[in-house]
Amino acid sequence: MKILHTAPALLLAATLASPAFAATCNVDIAGNDAMKFDKTSIDVPQSCKQFTVKLTHTGKLPRNSMGHNWVLSKAADVQGIAADGIPAGLDKNYLKPGDPRVIAHTKVVGGGESDSVTFDTSKLKAGENYAFFCSFPGHAALMKGTVAVTK
Repeated sequence: MKILHTAPALLLAATLASPAFAATCNVDIAGNDAMKFDKTSIDVPQSCKQFTVKLTHTGKLPRNSMGHNWVLSKAADVQGIAADGIPAGLDKNYLKPGDPRVIAHTKVVGGGESDSVTFDTSKLKAGENYAFFCSFPGHAALMKGTVAVTK
């Protein structure tokens, strides 16, 4: 009889431990030739120690004419980072080298290419306003979204 009573408990424990109940500590995002990301918000679970973003450029245009990257910062810093990144140029992913306002970023990719970045989530604080954007000149106005730390 005990086996019959413990079987449901074991099934419940296995279900709760399954990946469906585990925090998702990564996200895929795509950018296209129409200067759009396929997501406008990303949730980062507080339980994740690290978080990975994989950026894929689903368009066909090369990185020097329609390249995209994924940059994470406080929302208040987006404009300054984008403006300061323009003179850095494509070789530096349109980001000022060593800019402390940049929390994480991918490299600039062209059509058919992808890149990913993994960052330490301890850099994010619950309740703070974070944003992601593309720092390619002129793209941040359209290619942007929010990042929130969730429980």
